[in-house]
This record gives sequence, C-alpha cells and structure tokens, in this order.
Amino acid sequence: MKLSIKAATSALALAALLATAPALAEEQQPVAATAANASAAAPTTAEADAFVADAEKQLADLGIYGAQVAWINATYITDDTDAVNARVGAEFTEMQVRYASGAARFDGLKGLSYDTRRKLDILKQSIVLPAPATPGAAKELNDLATRLQSAYGKGKGTLRGEEINGSDIEAAMGTNRNPAELKEMWVSWHDNVGRPMRGDYAKLVEIANKGAVDLGYKDLGAMWRAGYDMPADDFAKMMDRLWTQVKPLYDALHCYTRTKLNEKYGDAVQAKTGPIRADLLGNMWAQEWGNIYDIVAPKGAGDLGFDIGDLLVAKQYDPVKMVKAGEGFYTSLGFDKLPDSFWTRSQITKPRDREVVCHASAWDIDNVDDLRIKMCTKVNSDDFVTIHHELGHNFYQRAYNKQPYLYLNGANDGFHEAIGDFIALSVTPDYLVRIGLLDPAKVPSADKDIGLLLRQAMDKVAFLPFGLLMDKWRWGVFSGQISPASYNKAWTDLRLQYQGIVPPEARDEGDFDPGAKYHIPGNTPYARYFLARILQFQFYKAACEQAGWKGPLHRCSFYGNKEVGAKLDAMLKMGASKPWPDALQAFTGSREIDGSAMIAYFKPLMTWLEKQNKGQRCGW
Repeated sequence: MKLSIKAATSALALAALLATAPALAEEQQPVAATAANASAAAPTTAEADAFVADAEKQLADLGIYGAQVAWINATYITDDTDAVNARVGAEFTEMQVRYASGAARFDGLKGLSYDTRRKLDILKQSIVLPAPATPGAAKELNDLATRLQSAYGKGKGTLRGEEINGSDIEAAMGTNRNPAELKEMWVSWHDNVGRPMRGDYAKLVEIANKGAVDLGYKDLGAMWRAGYDMPADDFAKMMDRLWTQVKPLYDALHCYTRTKLNEKYGDAVQAKTGPIRADLLGNMWAQEWGNIYDIVAPKGAGDLGFDIGDLLVAKQYDPVKMVKAGEGFYTSLGFDKLPDSFWTRSQITKPRDREVVCHASAWDIDNVDDLRIKMCTKVNSDDFVTIHHELGHNFYQRAYNKQPYLYLNGANDGFHEAIGDFIALSVTPDYLVRIGLLDPAKVPSADKDIGLLLRQAMDKVAFLPFGLLMDKWRWGVFSGQISPASYNKAWTDLRLQYQGIVPPEARDEGDFDPGAKYHIPGNTPYARYFLARILQFQFYKAACEQAGWKGPLHRCSFYGNKEVGAKLDAMLKMGASKPWPDALQAFTGSREIDGSAMIAYFKPLMTWLEKQNKGQRCGW
C-alpha cells in the first residue's frame, strides 16, 4: 500500500484508504492552506503550476509518516493504534480537501500544460472519503473509518460453537462439506462482523457524501467513477457493456455448478432450480468457487493430476519460500529482486500475539523501495496464487517510482489489480514444472484441459458478478437510491440478480451483510477488481502472443521471457502519467478494455458446459 492522494493497491487494506494517510504537521498547515486558499482573483497558469508543485511537495514530504502509522495499525490493532491512525487520517483528510477544493478553482482555465491539468484532476478525483469543510467532520469521518476497519480485523465467527478468527474461517469455508456447519460459519460471521457496523457505516456515508458534494460531484459514487479518464456515466456504461460480454459464460457455469451441488447435497439443501445457497460455494462471500472444485469436477477428466497445495507441502514449502517463488517469476522476466527490507519488514504470516488485519495487501511505504506485503499466509494453493498477485503490486510500485508524486499509481486502479492477476494466470503446469514443483511426468494431458479450465473458471468467472455488484450497491447507497432502511434488502437483491445466490437463512434490516466483506468497512472501491478480471486476460493473451506461444492459450506460460518483461516494464513505468488507454495500447495494442480475450480463453469450457447443461432449466 502506498498512502498517497490516489489509492493503488490490492485491497488497500486500511480504513478510509486515502483518508488514512500522512499527518499534516502543524508547521506545514499554513503552506497548504495558503496554496488552497489562494487569491480569489482570476487564476493564472503560473498560479496553477505553483499550486500543483506545492501539493506534490507537501504530499511527498508527509507520505512516509502516514504510511508507517497505517502499517502499525494494520499489523498491531489496539485502541491506541486505532486512535493514532484515526488522528493522522483526519489531519490528512483536511489537507486533501483543501487541495481538492483549491484544484477546482482552476477548472476551465485555458493554457494549462498537460501535466498540470492532469494533476489537478487527480487532486480532485482521487479522495476515497472526502470530508466536508465543517469543523470536526474530518476527525469524525476518520474515527468512523478506523473503527469500521478495526471491527472487521477483530471479527470472529463460530464453528461447532467454538470461536474462530477471520483467516481460519475463510480456510474452513473452503474445505468443510457439512451444510449445517457451513451455515453456522456464514451466519455467525455475518451476524458478528457485519451487523454491529450498520449505524457507523450509515453515518460515514452521510459525511463523505457531503464532502463529495462540496467538491462539485453529485455524490460520492459519481466522484469515484470520475477517476477513469472518462465521464462518470460513461464508466458505468462501460462496466455494464463488459458484463454483457461475459455474462453467458457465468450463466452456464452457475447452471452446471447448481446441478452438481444438488447431486452432492440433495433437494433439501440445494434445489435443482433457482438460486444457489451462498454458503455452499466454498467461500464466505460466494465470490470465488474454486474451493469446491472436488464437487464439480468432470467425471474422467476432473483429476488434474496434481494439487498445488499438496505439491507445496510435499516440497516442504513454508510461507517465506512461497513468497520467494513468487518473486522468482518476476525476476525471470528481468525485474530486479525485492529489496532486503522487504523480507525483514513484511508480515508474511499471522503473528500469534496480537490482532492484525489478515486481508492480503501490498504496500509501498516510501514511494521508492520500502516494499512490503501483509498476509496471514497458509501453505495452500490459494495463497500461492495470491502471493503472485500481491507481488504484482510491489513490482508495479517500484517500476513507476521515478514518476512525480501524483503519478505514483497505476494507469487506473484496475490495472494495478490486473498485473498480478495476469502473472498468476501463468501459474500453469508448465510453470510448475520449471520451478521444480511438478514432476514432468505428471503434467496433465490434453484430455484434462476441461478440468483445468473449469478449475480456473470457478474462481475467475464466478467472481465477475460479485466484482460488479459491490460498487453497484455502494453507488446506490451514495446516490440515495438505496436508503439506510433498505441496506440489507438491496444487498441481498443484487446478490440474487447478478450472482443468482441467496443467504442460507432469511435476513432482515437488523442485519448488515455488506459489512461482512472487508472492502465495505475498509472503504476500498471495488470496480477495480471487476476490471482486473477482464484486463488480466487481455494482458495474458498479449504476453503469450509476444512470447510466440503456439499451444492452447490456457496452457501458456511466459515465465523466463525477458522480451515480455521488457515490454511490461515499459507500461508499468508510465504509472498514472497517461490516460489508461495509452498504457493499455502500449502493451496490448488496443485502446479498449474488452472481454473477448476472456471468452477466447474459456471457449473450450463454454462449449463443454453447454453440452452438460442440456435439458437443465438454467437461470434463477
């Protein structure tokens, strides 16, 4: 995580994200205030240039302290670290609002340089939780944000009546096949974690919305959508267009998975038609279904011949060795090794002596080389893939560290998520053989391809509607279309509409199920993850073509290809200095995000699913 004016990491694991950021030292406040409250006279281009230069200097000078405070709070949750983090965040939020308001003064000014105009837009559009200028509002906003995040980090559920923490309950949901126990874990987590947040979240929305209006936006959702080099409404339309492209693939997967769950559990647990019970899908939020591959595996072709988790155990991998393997992929492409400080300062495993935020995230503390990850790593397949993803953030952060402060980010936040994801797509049998994890004699033959693709689709495709509806819910909340009195109903309705799932028991407005997903109390915009699911296949297909891969796309690995690495590095070094279509074109040749690469990757599976679903009543 880099604490800056713009968010850019995996999950960006902290409360208020950019609202939780570097302290504005008292002696520096007059400088910022002077810049933001410049003369009311007609602005000049020279004044705009000076304003941006001052903003970058102040933000860059203060960044390290805020990032250190945020790191301590996330890796050592106490009332004291909560309080310090909230105070630092409040001070920085006030500074952000001053700079955003000041930047708005130059709207419409002609003659500005490209960089000054772009940086002014970044200053205005990139605050995740803007506070209004009302005295005390920034502190209240950050108190709420910190309290929400810490409540999630301390959250517990139960299994067989015994208390179980967040990371352990996630693992148990992936392996348990007892419907009663799955229901217990799902309900206890949503009740214990989500329900108490409802009041705080409603208040946070009220304050942040006022801040967004003060900056000239209709609401906070419109402000979030404005940061994609296009009008906010056009961005929403682009998201819907992409969903329309890939929805048939999801619908076919849903139909097939429901049939298999019905065969496994019977009509009393999972009906043959209609929606799927959310707790049966191997994931607390039913966002990825790969953990139940054993239930849906095709007969005769479902055994892939290996399990990455088993391979890791057999080769005596520990969490650190797993991270070393992830680093090795990037260095094989020509990137430099991670700095020594990465290994001494990262949280790779969960400490035994304190509460921490286990949700995986990547951090850039000093905007130069103090790179870290924060995970509670377990030796399993999911975390092996997650490591490759998180390190994508770190290598991206280091690639653009020569850019000016306001360009220290990805081309858009979906890019930042997609880099690690597309690298993780290359965790193929070929790659596993090359790093010594898989015996060459056990590489699955072509008749296992459907199994390989189905296993991927259970994560990659299953995620798509969840990735879309998270922010659709928040956009509705921010706009007022979804009132606090209908928070939970709207959430459950969207889950049914887009995912075709239902809770394992009836829910009501005493509940706050959205809060049981980290990114809601963590105030992390989620459209980036949907975009990343689409972009990663565009990046992957482009990399495989650059590498001259001739086999099936889903078996491609560009591990060790330094030509791909050099072209990738050139895109990463651009940071946020150019509109994202420029960056996309630099690596893929296209200026439009497009779902066709994903469809091409899964085409053999789609054909197979259509045959399997023949005679079934698909849909819900």
